[in-house]
Amino acid sequence: MVKKSDRAPLLDWEEIPPPDPNQAAPPAREEESPAEKSSQPVGRTPTATAAVAGWSSRGNTDATITCSPAGRLTAVVASGDGSPGRPRTEHSGHGWKRPEPLGTDRNVLFPGLSLRDQWEEKDQIVAVFVVTFDTRSGNMVEWRLPHDMNLDGVEFKSMASGSHRITNDFIYFRKGCYFGLACFANMPVESELERGARMKSVGILSPSYTLLYRYMHFLENQVRHQLQCPGQYSPLEAFYEDKKAVLPPTGNGLITACPTWSVTTINRCMHPEMKITHPAGCMSQFIQFFGEQIMVLWKFALLRKRILIFSPPPVGVVCYRVYCCCCLANVSLPGIGVTVPELRPFFYVNIADIAALETELSYVACTTEKIFEEKKELYDVYIDNQNVKTHRSHLQPLLRLNAADKEKYRKLSEQRQMLLYSQEVDGDCTSNEEDLFILFFMELNNRIFQTLSEVAGSIDPTLTSEHVRAMGLDPQGDHSFLVDLLEVYGIDVTLVIDNLCCS
Repeated sequence: MVKKSDRAPLLDWEEIPPPDPNQAAPPAREEESPAEKSSQPVGRTPTATAAVAGWSSRGNTDATITCSPAGRLTAVVASGDGSPGRPRTEHSGHGWKRPEPLGTDRNVLFPGLSLRDQWEEKDQIVAVFVVTFDTRSGNMVEWRLPHDMNLDGVEFKSMASGSHRITNDFIYFRKGCYFGLACFANMPVESELERGARMKSVGILSPSYTLLYRYMHFLENQVRHQLQCPGQYSPLEAFYEDKKAVLPPTGNGLITACPTWSVTTINRCMHPEMKITHPAGCMSQFIQFFGEQIMVLWKFALLRKRILIFSPPPVGVVCYRVYCCCCLANVSLPGIGVTVPELRPFFYVNIADIAALETELSYVACTTEKIFEEKKELYDVYIDNQNVKTHRSHLQPLLRLNAADKEKYRKLSEQRQMLLYSQEVDGDCTSNEEDLFILFFMELNNRIFQTLSEVAGSIDPTLTSEHVRAMGLDPQGDHSFLVDLLEVYGIDVTLVIDNLCCS
């Protein structure tokens, strides 16, 4: 019996979003040579321009907000001489002053950004492929461009285990230093050789996943085309020729960050992919699915734990839960988190990824394979449906919600209701739930680390119950969380709560 996927229908999709009349005019784009042809989105301003409300950096250190392939905000400290690729920002009153463009070179798409950053923002399709299920050989790559691209393992990443039970799905995954998006479809056929069903996936690889969503509609159409007309690859060939990336002439081609953006345009940079496949927004679904348990996930994410989510197919919606978990750990204060492992989204993983996961210190991933639950050395936190559990004894206390957790969730829910009311009654279209969700946790994290930094830099570096309450935490219920937090981030303070002391 084939079940219908529960994914919501696609919204209207356009490869290049139309200009918003309420937004400032985008920078003019210069002519490109045919070899550099791409579909660069032009409505973004790649400059950090805003600080999180209520918090500011101290001293003369400048910071920018960087959107990384992990979909998170990261504080990046610029050098005193404003070295290339790390644009400086200057304080002006209570806000930030936008740096002036550094030049108007015809060959520079965005003056003020390094060549590396400019390349990162362009279309970066490094491979396109078709995967099929063969009744004798199993999953296999039937076609690819470029022909010499190493796609070992992609045949399992782009067609999740158990997909034969559903009609369609979409999957985000990682392949080495690249991110992939594949669309899967399952079509019944009258063929004994194919055992009554034809299953294929059409996918692409890129150094960053933040622009992959733009090709979801194309991939969905192409997988249907491949099911109906197997072996006709000309549309995919034309697509690759138009979108293929020209890798930087130096370096290993690894991409670790996207260009810098304004926090005020967070909904256009940090989570563009959230606006498709789920009309209500996946952050909203994430909140509704986990409820108060979000506060438990927040603590594990902030502690940079290895988080594995199990779910049977369809896996597309679960890939977005991976992204949402990463967003819980956003911090925008300069210098915070530079010494801790990056919370990396692996998206969908299977048994072929075990060796890669064994070397990771911090990640969030999802799987459809129940065998992972037995491999406890690969993860710290295991999520099955809404059930969050850990086999690490020192993390067990973090599974219990305390009064402060419930109060934070109440405030988040209250802010959501106020936003929905303003949208319905006042027609406010300037804000959305995605912005609210991300900024809520980022400001929460900023408040915690701001307080810890101030205490650590004081004459008496003692963290008291009053400090803990000011951070929005419970002095008793969050004691073990604070101990782990101080250790992970290397913050040198003495924690004293009701005569309990640990350094």
